[in-house]
Amino acid sequence: MADDHRLHRLETADLEIGATEAVQRHISRHVVATKPVSQAKLDFEHRRPRWLREMAAEATGVFFYVYPGIAATASFILNKEDAAFGSLLQVGFAYAIGIAFAIITCASTSGGHFNPAITVCFAVWQGFPWRKVPYYIFAQIFGAFMAGLMLMGQYHEQLAAYSAATVAAGEGNVFNGGAASVLCTFPGATQNNLGFLFLIEWFVDSYIGIIIWSALDPANPFVGPTTAPFVIGLAYAAMIWGFADISISTNLARDLGTRLVAAIFYGGEAFSYKNYSWISILINVPATLFATAYYEMLMRDSLQKIGKGHATHEHGEEGLALHLTKSGIPMEKGTTNVVEHM
Repeated sequence: MADDHRLHRLETADLEIGATEAVQRHISRHVVATKPVSQAKLDFEHRRPRWLREMAAEATGVFFYVYPGIAATASFILNKEDAAFGSLLQVGFAYAIGIAFAIITCASTSGGHFNPAITVCFAVWQGFPWRKVPYYIFAQIFGAFMAGLMLMGQYHEQLAAYSAATVAAGEGNVFNGGAASVLCTFPGATQNNLGFLFLIEWFVDSYIGIIIWSALDPANPFVGPTTAPFVIGLAYAAMIWGFADISISTNLARDLGTRLVAAIFYGGEAFSYKNYSWISILINVPATLFATAYYEMLMRDSLQKIGKGHATHEHGEEGLALHLTKSGIPMEKGTTNVVEHM
């Protein structure tokens, strides 16, 4: 009988006795109900301007993305002699996780653009209202600017000491590895070919743009809503790990917002150094437009998107049925079942 009892326990799906006792106690606890939503709160939220909510979400999202990234960069640059305090691996993960947190926290309010290039691409390809583009971009730049100011306040003593040391050594503040490079990108001492820097930024931004557009494609079976923030974040991290040592920007708002802070604290050379700033600020938009055009024209499967219920034909079911008839795709039960035949 004892052997039969042990065998029976092995065949069940019950949790065995042990640390699982805590699970049983937690399950039996009563959770206090939250207080009811007041009418005053509902009235306030109803009166709150939508444009203000969206701008606040975009600014907050960019802050959440830039703040940990430049903080990790500061730790890396200020502690060159002690690798325990930072590395490019740490910087890449800081940006990646920051982007994921930004999307998780703010995307449900504003759509989660956090990049002027992405905002423009949504307006071009997905019907995002053009009238919203200017204030989205302003909010994104403002979020990066506030992240830069916050960092300068928190790292003031360390940056002041580091700045004094580099100035005394005759290097100044504005160079790759200087105090200003904590905030924004500058070319290295041997990087004087602007065409080379242009191509690096173009291909890095295009790479990131294609991954973003793919991750946001509702017909993509490999990326779900819960994984998309981390996929997008890791795309940025991969480019940082591969190309940060030869200068990349990846985001107009991130670069311009923090570069303005660098100019306030370290002078106008933050914009004039090696005539590089126009590349770091401006290339992101056309490169991302190129990337999304590549995806839209060569890789997008709109029929599958319609079939999965994420879009409709502009002429309704009749227009879709006509297209399927012309294309020779069989229809069963309904036109939305077409994906099953692909």
